[in-house]
Amino acid sequence: MDVAQREGGRQDGSGQQLGYWRVADGVTVPVPYAEAVAAWRAAAYPLLVEVAGSYRAVITYGELGRAVQDASGIRTRALLQNWIGRVLGGGVVEAHRRGDPPLTALVVHADDGMVGEGYREVLQVAGLPAAAGEHDREVHAAGSRLACYRKYCASLPAGGGSPALAPRYQDVVSRRRAAAAAERKAPVCPTCSIELPSAGICDTCG
Repeated sequence: MDVAQREGGRQDGSGQQLGYWRVADGVTVPVPYAEAVAAWRAAAYPLLVEVAGSYRAVITYGELGRAVQDASGIRTRALLQNWIGRVLGGGVVEAHRRGDPPLTALVVHADDGMVGEGYREVLQVAGLPAAAGEHDREVHAAGSRLACYRKYCASLPAGGGSPALAPRYQDVVSRRRAAAAAERKAPVCPTCSIELPSAGICDTCG
């Protein structure tokens, strides 16, 4: 059973469930899964180039999913995770073939601002080792996004800009650092609130 069969979709005139479809002249026409993915891949590339035209812009997986359906005219109610990976995987290969920076680095999760596990395809296609951890992966993606901006953005800051984590993930990192700093903060005297020396005994209060 393929993805289209597993996912419910729109019904045609006979009542048959359609996983992927387009509407032509008011008529709902079923579209094979492979054809839908190919059309979405073709639509995704120029959309990502457009995103790269704005310095430090990113797009979420959900936003891209809706945009490729609008651009191609092919619709689905299938869960995004059942098809967006194949769309972006094709984009990774195409960017490498063209000698372009990996435009898929511009696509992040809405909840945490990360590119996520799918970014490993960028590293694999480039012949690079896997990221040591999620933060290393996100740092690499930040560098990839900068390469995209430098190629497609007409208005870069002086010096060509700098790599940056996606805003939502940067917020996560900042909160983690603040929490870690609070944990490392030296204890204070409960009486006078002066920082305690290494011996743990207040010089003022004894």
